Amino acid sequence: MIASRRGQDARDRRKARPAVLALVLLVAVAFPGPASAASTDELWALLRGGRQIVLLRHGTTTPGVGDPAGFRLDDCATQRNLTEAGREEARRVGAAFRTQRVPVGRVRSSAWCRCLETARLAFGRAEAWPALANLFGRQERADALRAALGDPPSDGTLVLVSHGSTISSAVGVMPIMGELVVVTPEGAGRFTVAGRIPPSALP
Repeated sequence: MIASRRGQDARDRRKARPAVLALVLLVAVAFPGPASAASTDELWALLRGGRQIVLLRHGTTTPGVGDPAGFRLDDCATQRNLTEAGREEARRVGAAFRTQRVPVGRVRSSAWCRCLETARLAFGRAEAWPALANLFGRQERADALRAALGDPPSDGTLVLVSHGSTISSAVGVMPIMGELVVVTPEGAGRFTVAGRIPPSALP
């Protein structure tokens, strides 16, 4: 009986292999990434050349997940906001872009105050875009963001400031707060994650 059971388990594992392989291939297609992550210096060099996209997670906030019950987008006092450390992270991002001479084109942001403040402290401007909003189960937002990442920007580097869950759903990478994810658009809805620049790597 035991030998028969073991034989059945082996046959089940063999049958499962094609399904597992298909799942791995699906994930690789949905969330393309580099064969090996570029170094920080290589990423800055890539950004200086323009036509890249940077996904920036908002800076450090007060502790918690999500926002208080009853929060409103038009009232920052009802939301979870940046701490002074988060504001300093945003300023360091902007300073790093200037020091590295990265040409910045559009700066788009989630409408949440912590994202808008991060964008404005770093780059002096922000344009709200619904696709960058907190997910809250709205998969279509991640789908819209993922589709846009395949289009190379025509003017410098496109900066998108968003939330960890939104970025993760779009590119398969969960950045820490204040971290940059560099994406290289390849056209036709395809892109490559070139690498990441954490706050600790900023000058």
